[in-house]
Amino acid sequence: MAVGVLLITHPGIGTALLAVAQRLLARLPLKTAAFEVPFDADPDALLPAASAALRSVDGDAGVLVLTDLYGATPSNLAARVARLGTPVRRVSGLSLPMLLRVMNYPELGLQEMPAVAAAGARIGVIHDDA
Repeated sequence: MAVGVLLITHPGIGTALLAVAQRLLARLPLKTAAFEVPFDADPDALLPAASAALRSVDGDAGVLVLTDLYGATPSNLAARVARLGTPVRRVSGLSLPMLLRVMNYPELGLQEMPAVAAAGARIGVIHDDA
């Protein structure tokens, strides 16, 4: 059993990051999906679809939910989905380095994954003075 990964983002972000990760890695080692929240969406109306997306990646080891911006509608929807019963851990600030780092540690459990995701984001930021 491996942790599933669900990207809950603003339009275009989750699918784009997922497409790049798939291209770079050829095969994603974790079951992953993107759920994009339209700007004018009603979160109450999206809750059933977001829940279905979460369940679609859950392999009984829980789901790591990555959101793009803490406090925005996708992040708030992720918080609501996390309370529906499936074991979930959430991390905001989604970036390509974060996603790739998570994919490089498929053997880790749900409790370890948030730290791995956050490390990927931190390590992926380089200030190049050249």
